[in-house]
Amino acid sequence: MIASSSRASALQPSLIREVAETGMGMQDIIPLWFGEGRWPTSKIAVAAAQKALAEEDHFYQPNSGKPALRRCLQQYMNRLYELNLDISSITVTGSGMQAMMLSAQALTDPGDKIIVVGPAWPNLAESFKIAGGVITFIPLMPENGCWHLDLDRLLDSLTPDTKAVLVNSPNNPTGWVMPADAQEIVLNHCRKHGIWIISDDVYSRLYQHGDAAPHMMRLCAPEDRVISVNSFSKAWSMTGWRLGWLAGPPELEPIFAQLTEYNISCSAGFVQEAGRAMIEHGEEEVRQLQARLKKSYQLTKARLQAIVEVDFIDPDGAFYSFFSIKGMTNSTGFCKALLKTAGVGLAPGLAFGAEAEGYVRLCYAQEPALLNDAFDRFEAGYKQAIIDSH
Repeated sequence: MIASSSRASALQPSLIREVAETGMGMQDIIPLWFGEGRWPTSKIAVAAAQKALAEEDHFYQPNSGKPALRRCLQQYMNRLYELNLDISSITVTGSGMQAMMLSAQALTDPGDKIIVVGPAWPNLAESFKIAGGVITFIPLMPENGCWHLDLDRLLDSLTPDTKAVLVNSPNNPTGWVMPADAQEIVLNHCRKHGIWIISDDVYSRLYQHGDAAPHMMRLCAPEDRVISVNSFSKAWSMTGWRLGWLAGPPELEPIFAQLTEYNISCSAGFVQEAGRAMIEHGEEEVRQLQARLKKSYQLTKARLQAIVEVDFIDPDGAFYSFFSIKGMTNSTGFCKALLKTAGVGLAPGLAFGAEAEGYVRLCYAQEPALLNDAFDRFEAGYKQAIIDSH
């Protein structure tokens, strides 16, 4: 047997990927398992990348990203969130995932206590586990048809020996959003104890009640131990481009740069040009996506609420419905069975933590006709899938 490191051996395989790879080998499957919209990247980004390639933008870039893109992101965040960030606060990364890994590698020593508000996309906790962190989840709970965080329970877990807390808001998979007043309470508590806050803001622009969700950095002083992780994947429909960024204390920028050197060296220059074009000229594209998602959300809500056995819980952001079904207790088995009985691919709740077993995630970032087809199939096959999964 190959002797891998204990950290590598301890990683949990992605159950989302396990279900998806089962379905990818089958015919006539509607895939709603990944966090990826149906719509392609804007021609604005494609044209910018093509222009950069034609101009021979084929070479290494600065570890922290092109200055033009960093400046663009600085101005974007300052404008949208009413901040006063300096360009030294911005680091360009090869995806939001790499931004999370850089945060974990920069902050975590073996044995450090890491708190994660869950359910959560599994890669968040696993990033800090790779770096040696010891993970504790504080679960969201359904309450009066919405997801709710027990703030006192979270604060009790944030003791002086805690290195960092990970908060994904809007949340994947639930769509929960942390209100601004709760953010302020958590920030003040973490200031008191010197705890880092890692704010996963990838879905910030995909918010049901405004142009952007409440943002932790709006409350911050420059010296606060807060890192914002973001990505071009969701709001700008650029999942395959692999481009993201970090915003945090300027003192961390050289550390992130050095870690980037030993991870990927740099993000591709022509991809960075595509990202810059979207920030500078793609705001209308974001608004079109927001409008599409509102329609898809309303359709999803209506169809799921019409199924008696489904417990629909309203999301405040992102583009998922995370729901339970009466009688379904094995989410991974159910999702695999549903591929056969209905031809619909969902993500199992267990992928997002033990507290999420009994739920499934559906990505509703799809055209209405495809969603209606998926729900027709789901209604016809979910009862048999429950039986087959037992």
